Amino acid sequence: MQMKYLFLSVVAILFSCSCINAQNTALDTYISKAIQNSPLINENNNLSKVNQLEIQRLKATYTKPQIGLSANYLFAPIISTDNSKTTFEPNSSGATNYYGYDLGASNGGEYQALLNFNQPLFGSEKYKITSEQVKVETQINENNNKLTQHDIQKIVTDQYILCLQGSKQIHDAEITLNLLTDQQTILKKLVENSIYKQSDIVLLNIEYQNYFSQLTTLKSNYHRDLLELNSICGIDDTALVQLQNIELILKNKISNSLFLESYSLDSLNLAAQQNVFELQYKPQLNLYANTGLFAFTIPDIPQRFGLSAGLSLTWTIFDGNQKKINQQKTMLLEHNISFQKKYYENQNKIRLEKILYEIKSIETQLEYINNQQNNYNILLESYKKELSAGQISIIDFLTILKNKSSLTGEYHLLFLQKQSLINAYNYWNW
Repeated sequence: MQMKYLFLSVVAILFSCSCINAQNTALDTYISKAIQNSPLINENNNLSKVNQLEIQRLKATYTKPQIGLSANYLFAPIISTDNSKTTFEPNSSGATNYYGYDLGASNGGEYQALLNFNQPLFGSEKYKITSEQVKVETQINENNNKLTQHDIQKIVTDQYILCLQGSKQIHDAEITLNLLTDQQTILKKLVENSIYKQSDIVLLNIEYQNYFSQLTTLKSNYHRDLLELNSICGIDDTALVQLQNIELILKNKISNSLFLESYSLDSLNLAAQQNVFELQYKPQLNLYANTGLFAFTIPDIPQRFGLSAGLSLTWTIFDGNQKKINQQKTMLLEHNISFQKKYYENQNKIRLEKILYEIKSIETQLEYINNQQNNYNILLESYKKELSAGQISIIDFLTILKNKSSLTGEYHLLFLQKQSLINAYNYWNW
């Protein structure tokens, strides 16, 4: 039995050393790491940067001129049969009887090298409308980041609470084992003095083994949950750490939920999309100009350098009432958003009231159990004295010890359930 006690002490020391050597880590540190390592937040940040670049591109499209070069060379030879002579003319000057493309269409060839200039006119309004849609998309990305951070805070806190539950169970099991170890030493002497029977110490040893086995399982589960916490937070660490206890506080009830911001932004996005769609029904006027070479025959090239300019207009007059149809689609989608928003508000109100009721119920149970624990502590101390004096049976002592351990476990479980409920309330009350 001394060897078992020594083995348990070594295990406890190793576990404690690993916890001491590792940094005591607060919940806020895990949340901060999870936010920092979130791929979704990183993606949304990059999408916002992409949207800023898209706004610059739209400004160039609708307000800046486009300047470019174009060049064409057309080779359209013919076989002339004028004057009863068959001749090959790579660039005819005006044959009447020939084989080949119609000179009226091909002009016998084409030589073109132009510098082109195209300037959209009155494009500021279109730029403003299209850029507004991109700005709304950027706001949606930023709001998604807020929602993601809020989700991360809840998820990490829930996992942290789960780890704390394992940590407290380990602590309770170690206290019970230490108590049993002390009683083993006392009972052994009482057996030697024939106050208790050998079967009593065997029964105590069996109970010790049960708690020892339970402690081994609890440590394994705790390490597993801690690794899951590190995985959620993107922390590359497998060491055991001692987590700090937490006691969350209910936030004051808010009047305007930040969750509703998503619905508002969705409505803005629908309106922006409709405005962009209707741009095609506005007239588009462009100024264009070019300068350079435009000739059809090689001998004329020196005299065919010049310039041209003009205006181009595009304007959709009728397309089968697509504009009206799209407006109806947008109105239906807007109705969906309004309906979902109202449904969420009603559901969330009920959800928060339900959580508060559960918290209040748990607080009542915790107060009752706390009173019971005080009574069990007094009773256990009395039983320890009576056991040392040989006045009670070992079965009575173990029964009280089990009941106390069970009650302590129930208290910790309810306390952490309360923390989970507070975390849930604070999540939805946002």
